[in-house]
Amino acid sequence: MNNKLRQLIDSIAQPDGVAASAASAHLDQLTKPPGSLGKLESVAIKLAGITGVDKPEFDRKTVMVMAADHGVCEEGVSAFPAEVTQQMLYNMLSGGAAINVLARHAGADVKVVDVGVNADVAHANLVDRKVRMGTSNIAKGPAMLRTEAEQAVLAGAEAVAEAVKGGTRLFVTGELGIGNTTASAAVVCALTGLEPEVIVGRGTGVDMAGLTRKISVVCRALDVNQPDANDALDVLTKVGGLEIAALAGVILGAAAHRCPVVLDGFISGAAALAARALAPASAAYMLASHASDERGHAAVLRQLKLEPMLYLDMRLGEGTGGALSLHLIDAACRIMREMATFADAGVSDGQGAAQR
Repeated sequence: MNNKLRQLIDSIAQPDGVAASAASAHLDQLTKPPGSLGKLESVAIKLAGITGVDKPEFDRKTVMVMAADHGVCEEGVSAFPAEVTQQMLYNMLSGGAAINVLARHAGADVKVVDVGVNADVAHANLVDRKVRMGTSNIAKGPAMLRTEAEQAVLAGAEAVAEAVKGGTRLFVTGELGIGNTTASAAVVCALTGLEPEVIVGRGTGVDMAGLTRKISVVCRALDVNQPDANDALDVLTKVGGLEIAALAGVILGAAAHRCPVVLDGFISGAAALAARALAPASAAYMLASHASDERGHAAVLRQLKLEPMLYLDMRLGEGTGGALSLHLIDAACRIMREMATFADAGVSDGQGAAQR
């Protein structure tokens, strides 16, 4: 393994149990029945443990969109041609994509990183970390070289490090790449042992014939490449995508900087499984934003032991579900900072007379 990657993994510490306990104790003193704010409370406690601050505040949040192309598109696995990756990339860089709208609404930045778009892309708002011009067709052989998978992981981590220097303390995973649900399904199947028939979904909206073809392609990719379930880098190398590897790096980088990382949908979930396999401690820094309508996402969340905050039947990707969940994260943080305690308000805590 690359020395930089090994150092990154080794730098990830366990969350701060003292801060999490302090947050839990504070929540129990607020003017409400214990636990009555449900997931807002569990989110607040988790954020405290991640950051080491019992009442965290995130003034700057960034959606990290990793973009890349996939050679497997030549198998007809998507309802859209591969050229749409580049076209949508420019739309996103100009602020016209769904993630741009939802991030603006949530007060978050959008950082777009090219790790493998199959074109020469130039834009003032683009971060260029291109590893190669898209992956090879995983139905015929490995997606990339192992060194390229490592480079993509590090590209994601380095983009996080730069954002942290700029003041970001909370990250959302986003992605762009036609064909990436196919590669993600292969990654999930390789790492979990689940069957393609259970994991492969419709992605961009393929019909039943397209879904059958897509399942067959994932089966072929797994059979041709024989990825090692005990080696996440081998899985990413053989059946993954450059943006999936880079998202794993985003997760590892966020964890190394004690920053929460909000997972979007299915592609982000595949990257999260790879990140957890590389660094088990990174799992404690993940929050699930929503339950994607993509078939395999529920199984991925079960594997990660994460409960989503939202159920909205979404399957767009880009980080859109993650951006929407930021409103709930902000709400949890404001509850911690602004809600009165029983003592502050002179309200009975149920244990006796009103406290003041």
